Amino acid sequence: MQFRLYTIVCLVLLVLSCDSSTESDVIEMTVAGTAIPNTVGEAHFLNFKTAVDAQSQGTLKLKMLVHGQLGSEENLVSGLRRNRVHFANLSAIITSTLIPETALLYAPYLFDNEEEADFVYDNYLTQIFTELLAAKGLQFISWSEIGFHNVYGKEPILLPEHAKGKRYRVSASLSSRYFAEAIGADLIPMGYAEIVQSLQTGLIEAGDNSVALYAKRGIDQEAPHYTLTQHSLGMSIMVARKIWWDQLTPRQQQIITNAWPEAKILRQSLRAEVARDLANAASLGIVVHALSESDRELWKQATQGQAERLALAIGGQATEVLDLILEGKKQFRLMLN
Repeated sequence: MQFRLYTIVCLVLLVLSCDSSTESDVIEMTVAGTAIPNTVGEAHFLNFKTAVDAQSQGTLKLKMLVHGQLGSEENLVSGLRRNRVHFANLSAIITSTLIPETALLYAPYLFDNEEEADFVYDNYLTQIFTELLAAKGLQFISWSEIGFHNVYGKEPILLPEHAKGKRYRVSASLSSRYFAEAIGADLIPMGYAEIVQSLQTGLIEAGDNSVALYAKRGIDQEAPHYTLTQHSLGMSIMVARKIWWDQLTPRQQQIITNAWPEAKILRQSLRAEVARDLANAASLGIVVHALSESDRELWKQATQGQAERLALAIGGQATEVLDLILEGKKQFRLMLN
């Protein structure tokens, strides 16, 4: 009996000592992104590092490669797969190459406004995308808004009919292609890094992107007309490599989760930056074209049905995701009444 008690005590002490050493071990954590200097996106990363350093007391050692040092987002995905990256910001567009359902989030006029989108993302989309990401070896951390997409051009494109025949840049996403098709544009697929040069050579005349990825990025200098269509809400996702994440202690996971800004702060800071850039547009040489409700309705009508088309083309759980979005929009309207 004494021997059995002695053995049990030894085993307990062994487990406790293992837990203690795990907690005190220094864990290396490579953080990757494509943040642009002097933007709120960069500030979020820098504040994250400061918070993790303070809370982990050095047990989480961050290597910050957040200014595109690893190259394109495709490289970040590869890094996550190969355990070279542990924590990263991936746009919904690149995430759709792993999880096709993510492309649905860029469907034109999926959301009427930011408040509606916030409600749906927080209450209807987080759980299903957490599951979809986990199935691909990624741990969902947070949504990180990029902002509504608007149409830019060398010449004003105020109505859908003005886009007909225009050489229009589209990304690799189905949602981007379907939007351009719906407005009758001439589709020119290319990566983000090629846009400025293609505008300079005349390969493209127009495209669309959020203010954060348009103003002060060189695109605005070549295509100064910016029409506030607000047709797709750009979104990125903060993720961690799941195998690596699952090896962390609960306390370390909580430190990382708490250190990344909460959704409300992320949204407020991004939207404030967008407002500042639009307010200073004239000084940057940008001609902003605001739309009346009737004109914006013409854009909605031109692209009507694209969300359903996307869901069918994507397959998988895309129809389920769309149903969740529609239910969330319905509940949001009821909440307002």
